[in-house]
Amino acid sequence: MGLITLVFEASIAIIVTMPADIEFSFHQLTRVAQRHIRVFQIQQFLDRFAMGLTVAVVALALIDRDMDLFQISLLFGVYSVTTVVMELPFGGLADNIGRKPVFLSAVVASLISLVIFLSSNDFYVLTLSFVFIGFGRALRSGTLDAWFVENFKVMAPNVDIQPALAKAQWANAMGLAFGAICGGLLPDAFGDVAVYRGFSVYDISYAASLIMMIVLFFFTLVAITEEPRPLNPKALRQGFTSVLVVIKEAGLLALKHPTLSMLLAALAFFLMATNPVEVIWPTHAKPLLDEGYANTVIGIVTAAYFFAIAFGASLSPHISRIFKRRHTMTLAATFACLAGVQIALALQGSIIGFVTVFVLYSVILGVSETPASSILHRCVEDRQRSTMLSLRSLIQQLGAALGLVLAGTIAEIYSTPIAWIVGAVFLFIAVILILVLMRRLDVETE
Repeated sequence: MGLITLVFEASIAIIVTMPADIEFSFHQLTRVAQRHIRVFQIQQFLDRFAMGLTVAVVALALIDRDMDLFQISLLFGVYSVTTVVMELPFGGLADNIGRKPVFLSAVVASLISLVIFLSSNDFYVLTLSFVFIGFGRALRSGTLDAWFVENFKVMAPNVDIQPALAKAQWANAMGLAFGAICGGLLPDAFGDVAVYRGFSVYDISYAASLIMMIVLFFFTLVAITEEPRPLNPKALRQGFTSVLVVIKEAGLLALKHPTLSMLLAALAFFLMATNPVEVIWPTHAKPLLDEGYANTVIGIVTAAYFFAIAFGASLSPHISRIFKRRHTMTLAATFACLAGVQIALALQGSIIGFVTVFVLYSVILGVSETPASSILHRCVEDRQRSTMLSLRSLIQQLGAALGLVLAGTIAEIYSTPIAWIVGAVFLFIAVILILVLMRRLDVETE
């Protein structure tokens, strides 16, 4: 879910603050503006395609490296914590030294991560690989999106940017989907060759991702143009020194707004329940499949997962209207449905049943994003919005990490389905918190 929403979240923040006077028409734009959109589309596709090559098989690759479910959960927890810890100091880095250098640094971090992963089967070495994945994610966050928007405003002043961003989001989704399919197909197609040469079958997907990251690096270097900015050696240090200030402001914001604290707690429980499903489902699904094509099916289902989330996000406004735009009620109903579907997912014993329920689960995940964001923005004033977003990211990532460790422990001692059923309990707790929140907001409105 984090991957598919990277551009989406950045876009929302931009769209709501930017009035548009002229209707978007690609063919009526200048050639410079058209090229700007195409370059960004290609860049986004390459980036997500490179990521997608590993996202479908990462849990399976770790199993193949003799990691148990608890260790896998710890590794993803390390990634989550690294991402949130580094996002705060890196947040303003692109503004100081430029979007392009920061994104290229993110690609280098991804390359280092892939090289480390391919070089070792040791848990502690793999931990370092996941730390660099977190670095890459933190450095990427909204970096080139800001570059795209700033330049588009100059090339096409007063033109509605939302359709242009939608084109980039589509390229983003296509890259992830095709990358996931290829990432699953490659081990099945060339796994025998890899094993013969002493490698893991999944090393092929990681090697392909490494190649694509190199292609992405040089494409970004050549195709993305940006005026050089004067280097500020203090920028990164200032970023780290501001972390404590941001955390203090976020803490005070939460204390002053009990409704906000309640919502963030609900979202933390939501991530504790759902993130383990998103991470370890391939390890549960693969034994249900024929070994000859299992990885390919995993890749296809991963692609379906991305499209299902996007479809769910598109349904969200329509579902909100059913509940008369009462976003708290929409979110409570969504979380309750998720809990039921998560239990149903845990009980599936056939691959057809599992895939059907998993796709439904993914659609509901997509539905949940919009009402959650709407409630969050209602809870705070404009001047507090940036702090609130930082606080949300911190709470959700910590919730995801805690949920992963807990689920990994339960899955290793008992089973993956038991871990998911326990996770459903967290969703029911989230439902209760949202219902209490709804009562509070109704009282405040009165």
